[in-house]
Amino acid sequence: MEPIALARRLAELGQKKEAQKAYMVAISQGNLSPMEQLESASYLFFSKGNAQAAFTVFVRLYNEGHYQSELMDILRQGFYQPNEKSLRDRYARNCRALNRYPYCFRKDFLPFEDLPILFFPYDKKGYIPYLPDQNRFGDYVNFNDTIVNRYFFKDLENPVLAEDVFSQYQLEYLNDNVRKSEWVGRENHIYLYYSDWSTFCSYLQCLDFRELLKEQKLVFLFEDEKEQYPIDFKARFGIDYSQYGIKPIGVREVNKLIWHTQLATHNGGDFFNEILFGHSNLLALDSVMMSSVEQTIRDTRRAWRKDRSQFVHSPIYPLLYPLNSPTEKDFFVAFFLTHASGNKYDPASRIAPALLFQPHFPNMIYEIHNTEDGKRGVLFSRQYEEIRKSPLFTGFKYVKTFTPMRRITTSYAASTRFTYLTAEKNNAEKKEGERGEVILDVLGIRILNRSFMVDVWDRLYRDSILVRFEDGKLNPKATFTALAEFLDIPYTESMTYCSNYQGICEDGFRLTQVYSTYDDFADDADRALLEYCMRDAYQFYGYDLHYYCGEPVDDDWIAEKASGAVHLDGLVKEVYEQVIGKAFLEELEKQGPEQNAPLHKEAVKAKAASEAQMKVEEYHASRVKVVKAMQRVVFFVNRQGQPLQMMKPLKLDPALLEQPLYR
Repeated sequence: MEPIALARRLAELGQKKEAQKAYMVAISQGNLSPMEQLESASYLFFSKGNAQAAFTVFVRLYNEGHYQSELMDILRQGFYQPNEKSLRDRYARNCRALNRYPYCFRKDFLPFEDLPILFFPYDKKGYIPYLPDQNRFGDYVNFNDTIVNRYFFKDLENPVLAEDVFSQYQLEYLNDNVRKSEWVGRENHIYLYYSDWSTFCSYLQCLDFRELLKEQKLVFLFEDEKEQYPIDFKARFGIDYSQYGIKPIGVREVNKLIWHTQLATHNGGDFFNEILFGHSNLLALDSVMMSSVEQTIRDTRRAWRKDRSQFVHSPIYPLLYPLNSPTEKDFFVAFFLTHASGNKYDPASRIAPALLFQPHFPNMIYEIHNTEDGKRGVLFSRQYEEIRKSPLFTGFKYVKTFTPMRRITTSYAASTRFTYLTAEKNNAEKKEGERGEVILDVLGIRILNRSFMVDVWDRLYRDSILVRFEDGKLNPKATFTALAEFLDIPYTESMTYCSNYQGICEDGFRLTQVYSTYDDFADDADRALLEYCMRDAYQFYGYDLHYYCGEPVDDDWIAEKASGAVHLDGLVKEVYEQVIGKAFLEELEKQGPEQNAPLHKEAVKAKAASEAQMKVEEYHASRVKVVKAMQRVVFFVNRQGQPLQMMKPLKLDPALLEQPLYR
């Protein structure tokens, strides 16, 4: 039985919930006639089912020209009229506030009935606008969507001029990040220009300007008033801002976080830190361990609450003393203000600096939890969960996220090299009795790492971009011009070279890390397996496959490639033998000199080799299991079952390319 027929039958039988489900299935199939669509949506609406699904169908039918009179009656009575009073009240409050505001020079606000746009509330977050003159509904809009998709701060030589901003979030972003004129000793208002007065009036039903007007940072210009930009406040209002001195940056002025994510180990992140380190509108430090910085902030805050007098001679004292109950975010900002970038940020800038933070982990470990049908994979990372819940992140109102990506096989091989060298160094420094450090399955960990797939509604990834390491090296001007635009900071001379707290970095734009394949630490087999598992990422982000040639993949192929990581497995075995062998020998020595014979040492060596081989075989089996599990996954989802998407790649201006794009 077709879903629409089943839905009708269930409705006749009074089985409301089952009928609602069947009508939802019928709508999702997308092959219904206009009459059947109307029937399905009407049942959902009047039976108090999924109102948003019904609304969507009603609007689509209306815009297609079907049943417009009947649909408008339903939409007005069901969605608009119950919310009309709140729209009217908000409009009236905004009009009163703007009427009293000295820098809004136009006061002829339209009567509510004459507004050219009606806003139909769709859900708790957003609206569907209706345009009577065009007899159509527009696209859904959420005025508080946490995205800044404008380049507001491209040029800070002059006051900010922003055109037709109808996002509450972006209006607050401007108000919170542009410093007051009195604090920078020059005219520094935010000029909001709106090209059409009646459209601006319409949006006063949904926006709220009252709080934004309190500090009098905004200047409103409409239509032909644009020619007044910028206003000479001394001549026109008798206000001479040059008489004010520069006010130091306050802790609570810094409310924009730029999260430089760690997609994987040895992914080129340090290079991006070195480019951004000296930017005059950023507070930046070298990459720091997440656990270390969190512990430092917690300990400092605890000590402050116990006895803040002990901080009298600390540079953070004058920053935090005026605050009532400073938060962990406040201590975090104070730490950056007193330590970051050698204080290279410009306190006289028109905007408050953003805090650039790259929390580092020893590795990014992901797990894939398959759903019961095995077709959906739920990505989980303990490291990301730690970030998502950290007050160092939740305390910031504005978050921009960028993720560097390096060719995955190169990143993997470089990680293997680093892991081996680190283990060798650390084990050499271990004292007797201390546990040695072994090498984890770098290949298996990398196969599972799909941190380039994100929940686009996750606050920390809502406004995010992925930038390729190779583009930054080969086409730095195009890459960092585009990255500056995304981050909403000016493209400055400091972004043309690499630096850190010690000065200019010698490595800079050398291409060694682009073209090195680290063949002493990886083989064609493991790299082919990795490319096979990551072929969607290679295609989406513009990398050519070098090791997987598109051949059919069966169980034998997977087993062969999983056990073909000769270099990695050799290093795993070498280090494991050393660590286990050393532990066994130390145990023998504790038993007395008579037990410490060459024969016993040979036995220990053989036992260590055997256990190391077992560990390698364990890694092989785990890799095979992981790849087979991933083959069954049709798509990846978050814990709520919503599909994950590839993080958007940074798009470069072709006119700025110095070399062909890396493949």
